Amino acid sequence: MFRDIICEGGLMEVEDVEGALALINGDGEADGTHRRCEVSAEGKRNVELLDAYSQAVITVAEAVGPAVVGISVKREQPGRRQEQAGSGSGVIITPDGYILTNDHVVRGTNRLTATLQDGTSFDAALIGTDPATDLALIRAGGSSLPYAAMGDSSALRVGQLVIAIGNPFGFQSTVSTGVVSALGRALRSSDGRLIENIIQHTAPLNPGNSGGPLVDSRGRVVGLNTAIIAMAQGIGFSIPSDTAKWVVSQLLTLGRVKRGHLGITAQQRGLERRLVRFYQLAAEYGVEVIAVAPQSPAAHGGIKEGDLIVAIDGHETASVDHIHRFLAEWPLGKPVRLTIIRGQDRMEVEVVPVEAFSPG
Repeated sequence: MFRDIICEGGLMEVEDVEGALALINGDGEADGTHRRCEVSAEGKRNVELLDAYSQAVITVAEAVGPAVVGISVKREQPGRRQEQAGSGSGVIITPDGYILTNDHVVRGTNRLTATLQDGTSFDAALIGTDPATDLALIRAGGSSLPYAAMGDSSALRVGQLVIAIGNPFGFQSTVSTGVVSALGRALRSSDGRLIENIIQHTAPLNPGNSGGPLVDSRGRVVGLNTAIIAMAQGIGFSIPSDTAKWVVSQLLTLGRVKRGHLGITAQQRGLERRLVRFYQLAAEYGVEVIAVAPQSPAAHGGIKEGDLIVAIDGHETASVDHIHRFLAEWPLGKPVRLTIIRGQDRMEVEVVPVEAFSPG
Protein backbone atom coordinates (compact mmCIF):
# COMPACT_ATOMS: atom_id res chain seq x y z
CA MET A 1 0.00 0.00 0.00
CA PHE A 2 1.39 3.39 -0.96
CA ARG A 3 0.67 6.95 0.18
CA ASP A 4 2.01 10.03 -1.61
CA ILE A 5 3.06 13.00 0.54
CA ILE A 6 3.80 16.16 -1.38
CA CYS A 7 6.31 18.58 0.09
CA GLU A 8 8.60 21.26 -1.25
CA GLY A 9 11.45 19.34 -2.86
CA GLY A 10 9.41 16.75 -4.75
CA LEU A 11 7.24 13.70 -4.30
CA MET A 12 8.03 11.39 -1.37
CA GLU A 13 6.87 7.79 -1.36
CA VAL A 14 6.25 5.96 1.89
CA GLU A 15 6.04 2.21 1.42
CA ASP A 16 3.53 1.41 4.12
CA VAL A 17 1.19 2.91 6.66
CA GLU A 18 3.60 2.10 9.48
CA GLY A 19 6.30 4.11 7.79
CA ALA A 20 3.96 7.05 7.31
CA LEU A 21 2.90 6.93 10.94
CA ALA A 22 6.53 6.81 12.03
CA LEU A 23 7.21 9.99 10.07
CA ILE A 24 4.10 11.66 11.44
CA ASN A 25 5.05 10.77 15.01
CA GLY A 26 8.60 12.00 14.46
CA ASP A 27 10.12 8.55 14.96
CA GLY A 28 11.23 8.01 11.38
CA GLU A 29 13.19 9.86 8.76
CA ALA A 30 12.83 10.03 4.97
CA ASP A 31 15.83 9.44 2.73
CA GLY A 32 18.15 12.32 1.98
CA THR A 33 16.52 13.22 -1.34
CA HIS A 34 13.45 14.62 0.37
CA ARG A 35 13.18 17.57 2.72
CA ARG A 36 11.07 17.54 5.86
CA CYS A 37 9.10 20.78 6.20
CA GLU A 38 10.43 21.98 9.57
CA VAL A 39 12.38 24.81 11.12
CA SER A 40 16.04 24.84 10.15
CA ALA A 41 18.89 24.77 12.66
CA GLU A 42 19.40 28.52 12.27
CA GLY A 43 15.69 29.09 12.64
CA LYS A 44 15.65 27.01 15.82
CA ARG A 45 18.32 29.26 17.32
CA ASN A 46 16.14 32.29 16.59
CA VAL A 47 13.12 30.53 18.09
CA GLU A 48 15.09 29.81 21.24
CA LEU A 49 15.81 33.51 21.62
CA LEU A 50 12.18 34.42 21.05
CA ASP A 51 11.03 31.66 23.36
CA ALA A 52 12.75 33.37 26.27
CA TYR A 53 9.80 35.78 26.11
CA SER A 54 7.36 32.87 26.36
CA GLN A 55 9.30 31.34 29.22
CA ALA A 56 9.24 34.61 31.14
CA VAL A 57 5.47 34.88 30.77
CA ILE A 58 4.94 31.22 31.72
CA THR A 59 7.15 31.55 34.79
CA VAL A 60 5.39 34.70 36.00
CA ALA A 61 1.90 33.29 35.37
CA GLU A 62 2.68 30.12 37.30
CA ALA A 63 4.30 32.04 40.17
CA VAL A 64 1.79 34.88 40.61
CA GLY A 65 -1.40 33.22 39.38
CA PRO A 66 -2.24 31.55 42.72
CA ALA A 67 -2.29 34.99 44.42
CA VAL A 68 -4.87 36.39 41.98
CA VAL A 69 -8.49 36.03 43.07
CA GLY A 70 -11.87 36.44 41.50
CA ILE A 71 -14.09 38.78 43.50
CA SER A 72 -17.86 38.27 43.48
CA VAL A 73 -20.02 41.07 44.84
CA LYS A 74 -23.69 41.44 45.64
CA ARG A 75 -25.38 44.79 46.01
CA GLU A 76 -28.85 45.61 47.28
CA GLN A 77 -31.02 47.42 44.77
CA PRO A 78 -33.44 49.98 46.26
CA GLY A 79 -37.01 48.98 45.50
CA ARG A 80 -36.00 45.54 44.21
CA ARG A 81 -36.18 42.16 45.90
CA GLN A 82 -33.18 40.71 44.13
CA GLU A 83 -29.59 41.72 44.69
CA GLN A 84 -27.38 42.84 41.83
CA ALA A 85 -24.34 40.62 41.24
CA GLY A 86 -21.00 41.74 39.90
CA SER A 87 -17.44 40.52 39.61
CA GLY A 88 -13.88 41.68 39.35
CA SER A 89 -10.36 40.66 40.26
CA GLY A 90 -7.96 41.22 43.11
CA VAL A 91 -4.50 40.24 44.29
CA ILE A 92 -3.57 38.87 47.71
CA ILE A 93 -0.73 40.95 49.17
CA THR A 94 -0.29 39.30 52.60
CA PRO A 95 -0.58 35.66 53.68
CA ASP A 96 -3.31 36.55 56.21
CA GLY A 97 -5.70 37.51 53.43
CA TYR A 98 -5.41 41.21 52.67
CA ILE A 99 -6.50 41.72 49.06
CA LEU A 100 -5.97 44.78 46.89
CA THR A 101 -8.63 45.58 44.31
CA ASN A 102 -10.47 48.54 42.74
CA ASP A 103 -12.87 50.78 44.61
CA HIS A 104 -15.37 50.57 41.75
CA VAL A 105 -15.38 46.77 42.02
CA VAL A 106 -16.53 46.73 45.67
CA ARG A 107 -18.39 50.04 45.91
CA GLY A 108 -21.85 49.72 47.43
CA THR A 109 -21.54 46.01 48.09
CA ASN A 110 -23.12 44.21 51.02
CA ARG A 111 -21.45 40.84 50.38
CA LEU A 112 -17.99 39.95 49.09
CA THR A 113 -16.56 36.57 48.11
CA ALA A 114 -12.96 35.92 47.05
CA THR A 115 -12.21 32.79 45.00
CA LEU A 116 -8.71 31.37 44.64
CA GLN A 117 -7.25 29.80 41.51
CA ASP A 118 -7.94 26.31 42.90
CA GLY A 119 -11.63 27.11 43.41
CA THR A 120 -11.51 27.70 47.15
CA SER A 121 -13.84 30.54 48.19
CA PHE A 122 -13.73 32.81 51.23
CA ASP A 123 -16.10 35.44 52.52
CA ALA A 124 -14.35 38.80 52.57
CA ALA A 125 -14.79 42.03 54.50
CA LEU A 126 -14.21 45.56 53.27
CA ILE A 127 -11.35 47.23 55.15
CA GLY A 128 -11.33 50.59 53.38
CA THR A 129 -11.50 52.40 50.06
CA ASP A 130 -9.90 55.38 48.37
CA PRO A 131 -12.09 56.59 45.49
CA ALA A 132 -9.49 59.23 44.59
CA THR A 133 -7.19 56.45 43.36
CA ASP A 134 -9.88 53.81 42.66
CA LEU A 135 -8.26 51.48 45.20
CA ALA A 136 -9.82 49.31 47.89
CA LEU A 137 -8.54 46.90 50.51
CA ILE A 138 -10.54 43.85 51.53
CA ARG A 139 -9.68 40.87 53.72
CA ALA A 140 -10.55 37.24 53.14
CA GLY A 141 -11.19 34.93 56.06
CA GLY A 142 -8.23 32.65 55.36
CA SER A 143 -4.66 32.14 56.53
CA SER A 144 -1.35 31.03 55.02
CA LEU A 145 -2.61 32.16 51.62
CA PRO A 146 -0.42 32.58 48.55
CA TYR A 147 0.45 36.23 48.09
CA ALA A 148 2.23 38.43 45.58
CA ALA A 149 5.16 40.78 46.19
CA MET A 150 4.64 44.49 45.58
CA GLY A 151 7.18 46.02 43.20
CA ASP A 152 8.60 49.48 42.55
CA SER A 153 6.54 51.22 39.88
CA SER A 154 8.93 54.19 39.83
CA ALA A 155 11.48 51.90 38.14
CA LEU A 156 9.18 51.15 35.19
CA ARG A 157 10.33 52.19 31.72
CA VAL A 158 8.36 52.74 28.53
CA GLY A 159 8.62 49.59 26.41
CA GLN A 160 9.05 47.26 29.40
CA LEU A 161 7.26 43.89 29.34
CA VAL A 162 4.22 43.70 31.64
CA ILE A 163 1.76 40.89 32.29
CA ALA A 164 -1.89 41.31 33.32
CA ILE A 165 -3.62 38.54 35.27
CA GLY A 166 -7.33 38.60 36.07
CA ASN A 167 -10.77 37.17 35.51
CA PRO A 168 -12.29 38.91 32.44
CA PHE A 169 -15.92 37.94 31.88
CA GLY A 170 -15.53 35.39 34.67
CA PHE A 171 -12.79 33.41 32.88
CA GLN A 172 -10.53 32.70 35.83
CA SER A 173 -6.75 33.23 35.78
CA THR A 174 -6.59 34.77 32.32
CA VAL A 175 -3.15 36.03 31.31
CA SER A 176 -2.39 38.75 28.75
CA THR A 177 0.85 40.50 27.92
CA GLY A 178 1.99 43.85 26.59
CA VAL A 179 4.43 46.66 27.21
CA VAL A 180 4.36 49.90 29.14
CA SER A 181 3.14 52.53 26.67
CA ALA A 182 3.41 55.66 28.80
CA LEU A 183 3.85 56.78 32.40
CA GLY A 184 2.34 59.62 34.43
CA ARG A 185 -1.03 59.68 32.64
CA ALA A 186 -4.14 61.23 34.18
CA LEU A 187 -7.43 59.38 33.73
CA ARG A 188 -10.98 60.38 34.56
CA SER A 189 -12.91 57.55 36.19
CA SER A 190 -16.48 56.53 35.34
CA ASP A 191 -17.88 58.76 38.11
CA GLY A 192 -15.89 61.82 37.02
CA ARG A 193 -12.98 61.70 39.44
CA LEU A 194 -9.57 62.39 37.95
CA ILE A 195 -7.04 59.66 38.81
CA GLU A 196 -3.46 60.85 38.46
CA ASN A 197 -0.10 59.22 37.72
CA ILE A 198 -1.54 56.27 35.76
CA ILE A 199 0.44 53.58 33.91
CA GLN A 200 -0.68 53.09 30.30
CA HIS A 201 0.06 49.68 28.78
CA THR A 202 -0.88 47.40 25.90
CA ALA A 203 -1.82 44.19 27.76
CA PRO A 204 -5.42 43.46 26.63
CA LEU A 205 -8.03 44.06 29.36
CA ASN A 206 -11.73 43.28 29.48
CA PRO A 207 -14.55 43.74 32.01
CA GLY A 208 -13.61 41.63 35.02
CA ASN A 209 -9.90 42.44 34.79
CA SER A 210 -10.48 45.42 37.09
CA GLY A 211 -8.54 44.99 40.32
CA GLY A 212 -6.19 42.38 38.92
CA PRO A 213 -2.43 42.88 39.05
CA LEU A 214 -0.07 44.18 36.40
CA VAL A 215 3.17 42.28 36.91
CA ASP A 216 6.73 42.71 35.67
CA SER A 217 8.99 39.94 34.37
CA ARG A 218 10.26 39.23 37.88
CA GLY A 219 6.77 38.51 39.17
CA ARG A 220 6.36 41.70 41.18
CA VAL A 221 3.11 43.67 41.16
CA VAL A 222 3.85 47.05 39.57
CA GLY A 223 0.26 48.16 39.03
CA LEU A 224 -3.41 47.42 39.59
CA ASN A 225 -5.50 47.31 36.43
CA THR A 226 -8.32 49.80 36.59
CA ALA A 227 -9.79 50.76 33.21
CA ILE A 228 -9.96 50.47 29.47
CA ILE A 229 -11.18 52.86 26.80
CA ALA A 230 -14.24 51.54 25.00
CA MET A 231 -13.64 50.71 21.31
CA ALA A 232 -9.89 51.30 21.70
CA GLN A 233 -7.32 48.58 21.11
CA GLY A 234 -4.13 48.12 23.08
CA ILE A 235 -4.85 50.86 25.62
CA GLY A 236 -5.15 49.77 29.25
CA PHE A 237 -4.54 51.66 32.49
CA SER A 238 -3.18 50.66 35.89
CA ILE A 239 -2.73 52.36 39.25
CA PRO A 240 1.03 52.33 40.11
CA SER A 241 2.13 49.98 42.89
CA ASP A 242 3.85 52.85 44.70
CA THR A 243 0.49 54.60 44.97
CA ALA A 244 -1.16 51.36 46.10
CA LYS A 245 1.43 50.75 48.84
CA TRP A 246 0.90 54.25 50.24
CA VAL A 247 -2.90 53.91 50.14
CA VAL A 248 -2.77 50.49 51.85
CA SER A 249 -0.57 51.87 54.65
CA GLN A 250 -3.08 54.67 55.24
CA LEU A 251 -6.07 52.33 55.21
CA LEU A 252 -4.42 49.92 57.65
CA THR A 253 -3.26 52.59 60.11
CA LEU A 254 -6.05 55.18 59.88
CA GLY A 255 -8.97 53.35 58.27
CA ARG A 256 -9.06 56.05 55.59
CA VAL A 257 -6.66 57.95 53.37
CA LYS A 258 -5.61 61.23 54.91
CA ARG A 259 -4.07 63.57 52.43
CA GLY A 260 -3.39 67.26 52.28
CA HIS A 261 -5.24 69.13 49.57
CA LEU A 262 -3.72 71.80 47.34
CA GLY A 263 -6.56 72.02 44.87
CA ILE A 264 -4.63 71.16 41.73
CA THR A 265 -4.90 68.55 39.01
CA ALA A 266 -1.41 67.55 37.93
CA GLN A 267 0.64 65.06 35.95
CA GLN A 268 4.27 64.05 35.63
CA ARG A 269 6.22 65.82 32.90
CA GLY A 270 9.78 65.65 31.65
CA LEU A 271 11.84 68.80 32.12
CA GLU A 272 13.88 70.41 29.37
CA ARG A 273 17.54 69.57 29.81
CA ARG A 274 18.60 73.19 29.64
CA LEU A 275 16.30 73.97 32.60
CA VAL A 276 17.69 71.03 34.56
CA ARG A 277 21.25 72.19 33.91
CA PHE A 278 20.60 75.90 34.42
CA TYR A 279 18.78 75.47 37.74
CA GLN A 280 20.89 72.43 38.77
CA LEU A 281 17.79 70.35 39.43
CA ALA A 282 18.21 66.90 40.97
CA ALA A 283 15.52 65.23 38.82
CA GLU A 284 14.66 65.29 35.14
CA TYR A 285 10.92 65.25 35.86
CA GLY A 286 8.56 67.68 37.48
CA VAL A 287 4.84 67.89 38.21
CA GLU A 288 2.86 69.96 35.72
CA VAL A 289 -0.24 71.77 36.98
CA ILE A 290 -2.99 71.21 34.44
CA ALA A 291 -5.86 72.75 36.44
CA VAL A 292 -6.32 74.85 39.59
CA ALA A 293 -9.60 74.69 41.53
CA PRO A 294 -11.16 78.10 42.31
CA GLN A 295 -10.79 79.24 45.93
CA SER A 296 -8.40 76.37 46.62
CA PRO A 297 -5.15 76.61 48.63
CA ALA A 298 -3.20 76.59 45.36
CA ALA A 299 -5.30 79.41 43.93
CA HIS A 300 -4.80 81.49 47.08
CA GLY A 301 -1.07 80.79 46.94
CA GLY A 302 -0.76 82.00 43.35
CA ILE A 303 -0.26 78.68 41.56
CA LYS A 304 -1.27 78.85 37.90
CA GLU A 305 -2.09 76.36 35.19
CA GLY A 306 1.09 75.34 33.38
CA ASP A 307 3.36 75.79 36.39
CA LEU A 308 5.93 73.03 36.92
CA ILE A 309 6.40 72.03 40.56
CA VAL A 310 9.98 70.80 41.01
CA ALA A 311 10.27 70.80 44.82
CA ILE A 312 8.11 70.94 47.93
CA ASP A 313 9.71 72.18 51.15
CA GLY A 314 13.07 71.66 49.46
CA HIS A 315 12.34 68.01 48.51
CA GLU A 316 12.34 67.16 44.81
CA THR A 317 8.97 66.24 43.32
CA ALA A 318 9.43 64.05 40.27
CA SER A 319 5.87 62.66 40.38
CA VAL A 320 2.41 63.31 41.75
CA ASP A 321 2.99 60.49 44.24
CA HIS A 322 5.84 62.47 45.78
CA ILE A 323 3.45 65.34 46.51
CA HIS A 324 0.79 62.99 47.90
CA ARG A 325 3.22 61.27 50.24
CA PHE A 326 4.69 64.54 51.43
CA LEU A 327 1.30 66.09 52.15
CA ALA A 328 0.22 62.96 54.05
CA GLU A 329 2.86 63.79 56.68
CA TRP A 330 2.73 67.58 56.54
CA PRO A 331 0.72 69.31 59.34
CA LEU A 332 -2.55 70.61 57.94
CA GLY A 333 -2.88 74.39 58.09
CA LYS A 334 0.88 74.92 58.11
CA PRO A 335 2.26 76.82 55.08
CA VAL A 336 4.49 74.79 52.77
CA ARG A 337 6.96 76.21 50.26
CA LEU A 338 6.67 75.08 46.64
CA THR A 339 9.45 75.58 44.12
CA ILE A 340 7.99 76.09 40.66
CA ILE A 341 9.16 76.91 37.17
CA ARG A 342 6.88 79.27 35.28
CA GLY A 343 8.03 79.72 31.72
CA GLN A 344 11.77 80.20 32.15
CA ASP A 345 11.61 81.60 35.67
CA ARG A 346 12.11 79.75 38.93
CA MET A 347 10.17 81.02 41.94
CA GLU A 348 9.01 80.08 45.44
CA VAL A 349 5.37 80.26 46.56
CA GLU A 350 3.67 79.38 49.84
CA VAL A 351 0.51 77.29 50.00
CA VAL A 352 -1.49 76.27 53.08
CA PRO A 353 -2.77 72.67 52.59
CA VAL A 354 -6.16 71.62 53.95
CA GLU A 355 -7.42 68.07 54.41
CA ALA A 356 -9.10 66.52 51.42
CA PHE A 357 -12.13 64.30 51.99
CA SER A 358 -13.00 61.80 49.30
CA PRO A 359 -16.69 60.94 48.96
CA GLY A 360 -17.73 57.32 48.74
